[in-house]
Amino acid sequence: MHSAFGRTLFTAALALSLAVATGTKAQEAKEPVWRSGVSTIGELKRPNGFERFDYVNADAPKGGELKLSETGTYDTFNPILSKGVVPLSVASLVFDTLLKSADDEITASYGLLAEGVSYPDDFSSATFRLRTQAKWADGKPVTPEDVIFSFNAVKEHDPLLSNYYRHVISVEKTGERDITFRFDEKNNRELPNILGQFPVVPKHWWEGQDAKGNKRDIGRTTLEPVMGSGPYKIASFQAGGSIRYELRDDYWGKDLNVNVGQNNFGVISYVFFGDRNVEFEAFRAGNVDFYQDNSASHWATAYDFPAVKDGRIIREELENPLRAVGIMQAFVPNLRREKFKDQRVREALNYAYDFETLNRTLAYNGLSRIDSYFWNTELASSSLPAGREKEILEELKDKVPPAVFTTPYTNPVAGDPQKARENLRKALTLFKEAGYELKNRKLTNAKTGEPFGIEILLSNPSQERTVLPYIKSLNDIGVDARIRTVDASQYTNRIRSFDYDMIYGIWAQSLVPGNEQSEYWGSGSVNQQGSKNYAGISDPAIDELIRRIVFAPNRDELVATTKALDRVLLAHHYLVPMFYSREREIAYWNHLARPQELPYYSLGFPDVWWSKNAAK
Repeated sequence: MHSAFGRTLFTAALALSLAVATGTKAQEAKEPVWRSGVSTIGELKRPNGFERFDYVNADAPKGGELKLSETGTYDTFNPILSKGVVPLSVASLVFDTLLKSADDEITASYGLLAEGVSYPDDFSSATFRLRTQAKWADGKPVTPEDVIFSFNAVKEHDPLLSNYYRHVISVEKTGERDITFRFDEKNNRELPNILGQFPVVPKHWWEGQDAKGNKRDIGRTTLEPVMGSGPYKIASFQAGGSIRYELRDDYWGKDLNVNVGQNNFGVISYVFFGDRNVEFEAFRAGNVDFYQDNSASHWATAYDFPAVKDGRIIREELENPLRAVGIMQAFVPNLRREKFKDQRVREALNYAYDFETLNRTLAYNGLSRIDSYFWNTELASSSLPAGREKEILEELKDKVPPAVFTTPYTNPVAGDPQKARENLRKALTLFKEAGYELKNRKLTNAKTGEPFGIEILLSNPSQERTVLPYIKSLNDIGVDARIRTVDASQYTNRIRSFDYDMIYGIWAQSLVPGNEQSEYWGSGSVNQQGSKNYAGISDPAIDELIRRIVFAPNRDELVATTKALDRVLLAHHYLVPMFYSREREIAYWNHLARPQELPYYSLGFPDVWWSKNAAK
């Protein structure tokens, strides 16, 4: 799963070592085996000392400018702090991590700041050894003290990552270049990999003073350009509106095997937009080089202009990024609010959603309805449980809904007036069973007389188009449904504090789910501000299934347990599943170039792309 500190798709497995242990078994038990990376499924694809990733152009020219855009704004460059809004590009361009993901392997990461990683057979700890050449932008070496400082700051100042790393109970310097993380449980094979993903920041810089003599504070937001060890530096910015990054000629890692053919643009600049339509117009005018379209109707209708017709803008539909990602996009009712606690209410909300008509009238039938928390992957449940999946559910029979054994999950189907009316009648029946009745065309609580209302919180006006038909359907059955669209900062703060009735949420799942499932659906994250448990799910069976996923001893057990989790989540009707495209639609100006074969699981953008103008 990608995030501001990298892509998180992990669990550790055996790989080729940097140093081969010799001697007796007793000696092997004492001497650490240093691995060039970690992987979840099988062995690493690449041996120690590999020259480069297969999907890069090793001869890609360096230089030229890449003009990009983001929707929203920002108010800090601090990559650690959960307060404020930090551009995702700061973490990915300015800061290196201990490991770097391979985009053609499902869960493989190779050494970046760390030249190797070692862990015992029971996965009770993990030790990383830093490269001797790793340097900060001011020329000082990256040290174990920097890694320890960064990790402790992450645990203290980011609730989301604090939960993610909750099983790490200590971190200490155990050698001149070694850092050891110790865990409170054994056989959690994902931990060595995910520890390679947080941004490592310079301790001496954050404990120093800025140009005005003010002491810096890692626990506060800042718009001072931060210093990192990564390939780019912040060259200039306009607060909240734009950022210009420049490639560092003195970047310590430019010749590493994991960086060959990457970081090719001399300048990467971002402009921030509050309106998606204005953002597209900037792309159309040539002020933005790359546009990823998230609207099927827009993709079908908005590109009839000269730059597309004469080939200056290239359009592509690529499935690469979705090959290893299970998508759940949904309307998310907040179960922390009493009115959503009844499962019948939540199920009724799904019957009011007419996906088929929306897909036909607004999306030119370019979308697919989501019916799994791991949609479009082998982890998605289907039909009735069988084999090992059924055995797992039977072990929890007294804790899971009986429907998981008898009724395959399906979404209501509409698409024409008759089916839509039947679904709305079913919704009203469910509401009635839950204690609501229609009075003067308003759905009210039969006991309290309180009207049933929903405010759907959005972050962008462009989302309103796909939400308004749902609002109308809810209004038709007496629900006081409405939209509230707020700016990016207010939206972020309200999401972090769970201050909403319903949101338009999305989760991207890896093919190897693990510790992050607790953050998404676990009881421990319900009241943890900043978690991605947007729905407020707290259920003992789900907690147990998550625990079994984390400790699954092999791939077959992981798949069966994940399908069981998917089935239980669906049976509770926590969400109203929406839609997604099975391909990524991108458009870009033709002065950008890319390898003929992109990485199997990624667009590789902008990492392995380059500018044709660089050679001029």
